[in-house]
Amino acid sequence: MAPPARTAVSETSRRWIIVGTLALTGTVVSLQQTLVLPLLPALPRLLDTTADNASWLVTATLLFGAVSIPTISRLADTVGKKRMMMVALAVMVLGSALGALSASFPLVLAARALQGVGLSLIPVGIAIMRDELPRERVPLGVGLMSATLAIGSGAGLPLSGLIATHLDWHAIFWVTGAVGAVLLVAVWQVLGESPVQTRGSFDYRGAVVMSIALAALMLAISKGAYWGWTSPLTLTLAAAGVGLLVVWVLMELRVHSPLVNVRVAARPAVLLANVASLLVGFAMFANVLVTTQLLQLPATSGYGLGLDMLHTGLWMAPIALIFGVMAPVAARLIRRYGPQVILLVGSFVVSGSYITRVYLSDELWQIVAGSVLVGAGISMTYAALPTLIMRAVPMTETASANGLNNLLRYVGTSTASALLAAVTTMSVGRVAFPTFEALLVVFWAAAGASLLAGLTALPILGLDAEPDENGSGLSVCAIRWRRYTACNRHTRWRRRPTRGRPSSGQVCEGLLPIGEDPTLSSPSREL
Repeated sequence: MAPPARTAVSETSRRWIIVGTLALTGTVVSLQQTLVLPLLPALPRLLDTTADNASWLVTATLLFGAVSIPTISRLADTVGKKRMMMVALAVMVLGSALGALSASFPLVLAARALQGVGLSLIPVGIAIMRDELPRERVPLGVGLMSATLAIGSGAGLPLSGLIATHLDWHAIFWVTGAVGAVLLVAVWQVLGESPVQTRGSFDYRGAVVMSIALAALMLAISKGAYWGWTSPLTLTLAAAGVGLLVVWVLMELRVHSPLVNVRVAARPAVLLANVASLLVGFAMFANVLVTTQLLQLPATSGYGLGLDMLHTGLWMAPIALIFGVMAPVAARLIRRYGPQVILLVGSFVVSGSYITRVYLSDELWQIVAGSVLVGAGISMTYAALPTLIMRAVPMTETASANGLNNLLRYVGTSTASALLAAVTTMSVGRVAFPTFEALLVVFWAAAGASLLAGLTALPILGLDAEPDENGSGLSVCAIRWRRYTACNRHTRWRRRPTRGRPSSGQVCEGLLPIGEDPTLSSPSREL
């Protein structure tokens, strides 16, 4: 009996090593996004460029990330998840090395664009977790990856402050490059190539059209505040992006192996989860943006605390801490009540927290406590959304489906940044900072977005679904009835009474087979 026990222990250890490796990729992805933000005011002087040009260092990362997410995710489903994760890490490390060795604005801009490819690591990593982990452990893995995303964001601000104070600004690239290189080796050594792949050729035309459409839309959203929301350039890009997306959807419906399975994405569970992801992304980034403003703006503004970058980052750290604390809690709640319920509850927690922050944002403890409450709700939604997606799509399309979900989340974060820039521009008077009322507008908008995200869970609240062979979401009862009628028409059945209060996986328990039936016993344990 000893060898099987050792085998079980080694298998459990291997899974935890895989989860840890994949979760750390989330840290480096968020780290490379946040490290540069506090240095933006100094970059025009350091790179001998204008402030508008320096803002492209953030836009380029989001732009190339938005373009790469659907492409890398689809290639992960077709040619291998480990392979594409290593490709994305290699490109990200290359971008970090280029930025670390460059001093001119064009080269640093190219470096930031290459780093944006790393954003595709998140959906691919979540897809690998689905392949490697037992079904009941997937929510914990997803929650841990969400926690490391927050940890990277929380560590980025104080680390950037230390770099700005004691080191050369190139260190922001050396740090992400070194961590990325270590993770590249870890992925190579720890992960095995997933046997779950889909057949078919890659949709190059769909990838090109979608990339152009996303580029146009992201440019309109991220630069609209600088160019003017009613300027011809902004309106042209927005119209072109929407028009190309319509063309792209029509193209994908006619392709045998599409870049994104539009029919699967249009199913209620997937569609509503994607809408919720966009809204939650908005609410999450609004928390980071406004909290940073409240901590850093000078006391002469009437509401700011005047903290420096280092202390601002330290007071933002509790947000990352609450993500780590909530990861196992959210996973347990998802297993007990289902991802739909946790999405609903988490979204309402975020909405209520934002409404509270409208009236309680005067003292330091109020600002920090409010941001932590928002973070607790966001951590619940971040764990629930990928789980909901994975329960509604086939395993062969996990990466591409999660890629679309993550893409919409980044669109939401860009929208939050654009809204803050817009209200700031409209409210700035003789001084160079926004009014407190302008920040409250962002709070109210985030509260409304969170409320809508929770409402999206209501139509699918009673659905405990998994995908069938064609990817359609079915209830547990429907799955069992289909297996019974298709494979076991002549099997004798008896009804087993349920003792006590049934769990969520036993709600549909009714007809059970007499004896061992391989077509039902194994899947039923997963349910």
